Amino acid sequence: MLAVFLTRPAFRLGVLMTAVSLLASACAVAPGMRMSSPAALPVTSSDAQATSASLPVLIEDIDITLIGQMKSQLAQARSAQLLDLVSTPAVYTLGKGDVLQITVWDHPELAAAQVPSGQTATRAFDPVPGFMIDEDGNLQFPYAGSLHVEGLKPAEVQRELTARLTNAFIKPQVTVRVASFRAKQVFVDGQVHAPGALPLNDIPMTLYDAINRAGGFGDAADQSRLILVRDGRSYPISLTDMFDTGANPAKVSLRDGDLLRVPARDENGVYVMGEVNKPMTAIPLRNGRLTLSEAISQAGSLNSNTADASDVYVIRNSLGPRPQVYHLAARSPVSMLLANQFELNPRDIVYVDGSDLVRFSRVLSLLLPAVNAALTGAIVTK
Repeated sequence: MLAVFLTRPAFRLGVLMTAVSLLASACAVAPGMRMSSPAALPVTSSDAQATSASLPVLIEDIDITLIGQMKSQLAQARSAQLLDLVSTPAVYTLGKGDVLQITVWDHPELAAAQVPSGQTATRAFDPVPGFMIDEDGNLQFPYAGSLHVEGLKPAEVQRELTARLTNAFIKPQVTVRVASFRAKQVFVDGQVHAPGALPLNDIPMTLYDAINRAGGFGDAADQSRLILVRDGRSYPISLTDMFDTGANPAKVSLRDGDLLRVPARDENGVYVMGEVNKPMTAIPLRNGRLTLSEAISQAGSLNSNTADASDVYVIRNSLGPRPQVYHLAARSPVSMLLANQFELNPRDIVYVDGSDLVRFSRVLSLLLPAVNAALTGAIVTK
């Protein structure tokens, strides 16, 4: 009986020591393991290869120098893109589908050859009365025959018609004007009140004109990330930056076939997760911008019970070949000044790590049920 009595406590002590060793080893791989900071990385040449293999992503600390460099690079890139779009508006030239109103003074009978005047344009794409340029770019006019007018200016067509009608009339007086502009158009899509095709006319259409003709921005429009597609190339445009730098959107002239897309702000959201009160997708403001402090604020701020304010990370280009990670130690109010100047990009990930005590507590909550079950089974077996 004494041997049995001594055996059971010894067995229980052995089980407890095993559980403690499991807890100690589990703490090294606790869920939510914090990332290594750049200061903790080895910097010797002998360890460079090992460091690259273990941590292929460099973690950069967010400071005033980094913020200044990022703003400078962004300003240079957008300035170069804007220079490609700013150009002198071209004079309108005729194209297929345009309808001309041609008047030969003192000869009203020539107007009988035009599109019947009794045919009214009930739809926007219906031709108005006049002489329409056919699909080959030619114009048919009495006593003048067929003229290839595609690519010509109305004044050039007027001179050519006058020269040809001289063979049938004495000093003909000819007037040519465009009755309906149907050959060239631009397209506006996305968060505007009236998306669709907009015809180009003899008055050059600027970026600002196109947005106004499309009914203006919608409530969910992201004004800082417009996309202009031209000749198979996409040009990002930020109206917010243009207004801030004094650039005039009216200097960006649109061309035939341009597509202007106005994305919604929720397409450019930022994912906020970790130890925050309300993990969510943070939406940019109306001007299209979103800083790190604004994203954390939308997520209900840091969880004061579980968050480690010294470990706030921003993960960028997570799906790209070269992801980037930025670290902010937000323990002091001064650090929030940096967070208020650090602008986020669409689909950035903001992650707030947990404290050491929280991670240890979570490990205990995972392992203690298993330990209790092992103790119960051992006692029942004995």
